[in-house]
Amino acid sequence: MTAELGSQPRIVDLPLREFIPEPMVRLPQHRPAVSPVPAVDVHNHLGRWHGGDWSTPDVGALIEVMDACNVATIVNLDGGWELELDDNLDRYDRAHPGRFLTFCRLDWSLTREPGWGDQLGRSLRDSAERGAGGVKLWKDIGLRLQDEHGELFFLDDARLEPVWEAAAETGTPILVHTADPAAFFRPLDERNERLEELLAHPDWHFHGDEFPSIERLLTALENAVSAHPEVTFIGAHVGCYAEDLSWVDRMLTAYPNFNVDIAARIAELGRQPRAARRLVLAHPTRVLLGTDAFPPRGEDYATYLRFLATDDEYFPYSDEVPPGSGRWTISGLDLPTAVLELVLAGNARRLIPRLGEQR
Repeated sequence: MTAELGSQPRIVDLPLREFIPEPMVRLPQHRPAVSPVPAVDVHNHLGRWHGGDWSTPDVGALIEVMDACNVATIVNLDGGWELELDDNLDRYDRAHPGRFLTFCRLDWSLTREPGWGDQLGRSLRDSAERGAGGVKLWKDIGLRLQDEHGELFFLDDARLEPVWEAAAETGTPILVHTADPAAFFRPLDERNERLEELLAHPDWHFHGDEFPSIERLLTALENAVSAHPEVTFIGAHVGCYAEDLSWVDRMLTAYPNFNVDIAARIAELGRQPRAARRLVLAHPTRVLLGTDAFPPRGEDYATYLRFLATDDEYFPYSDEVPPGSGRWTISGLDLPTAVLELVLAGNARRLIPRLGEQR
C-alpha cells in the first residue's frame, strides 16, 4: 500500500519482516578465510543428536572445508554413550585421527529411578575409557529434566556428585550449556529483542511459572563450578550469559577452572566489541573458539575469523535474512596476534587433554 507525500511516494504499514534496508555506510572490508594457526572448533555437532541422521553426511567434504580454512580439529559434542559413542568415534576420531574429537553425553532417562547419580558417574567413566574427549551437558538440566519424583533438578543438585567425581578422576572436561539468551526468559511482547526468533521457535521461550528463572540456572552453574575446582568447565556460549560480560568476567576471575567458548554468540559479543575485547584481553588463556555451525561452512569460519582478527565495523554476523538473533550488525575485536592464536587453538589444546595428545 502506498500513499503520496508531495511528489514522493512513501510506504506505509510495511511489515517488519519485509523491511530489508541497504546500509549506505562505506567501511573497510576484510575477508580473512584462512586461520593463521591450525584452529580448533571446540563446539560443533556432527553426530545424530539433532534429528536422527548424521548432521554431516559427507565427512570427506567437511575435511575439505577444514583444510581450506586451516581448521585442524573439530570437537563433536554429539557422542552419546555406549554404542552411539562408539559409532561417533568410529566415524570421526578413529577414521580421521587428529581431525575430530568426540565428547560423550549422559543418559538422562536414568533419572527416573533412584540412584541415578551413581549410574551417570559410571557411564562417564565408561565413555572416557572408550575414548571420549569430554562431556557435553545441555540446557535441559534445570529446564526440562525431571528426577524420579517428577521434579526438576539443577546443576548444583547433590545427586550429581558422582558425575563431578568421575570427571575429576578421569581428567574429563565438562562443556556445559545452561539457560539460554536472556531474552528467552522475558515476556513475549513488543519489548523482547528476540521476538522474531521466538515466534519462529516458540519452544525456545522459557518465560512463565513452569520454568525457573535465568538467575536460578546461572546460580546453579556457579555453585557447581565453585564446588568442584578440580573439574575443568567450559561454559558454552560465552559462559551462558553473553549479554552480561561483567558476570562472565566475575566468573572467570573467581574460578580458575571456568573457561568459555564463543559459539553462536558473536552476535552478542560483536555489538559490544570494546567490552568483549576487554574480556578476552583480561582472560586470554580462558576463551576458546567454537562456532555451533553445523555442518560448518567456509563462510562460517571466515565470519568468526573476521570478528576475532579484524577491526571491521558494522558487518553482518550471519548471511540469513533476517539474521537469527536480531536485526543488528557487529564489529571486530582486532585481537593481538598472540591472543588470537590462543583463542583459535592454544587454549583448547591446553584445557582438553585428548587434544593435546593428538599433537
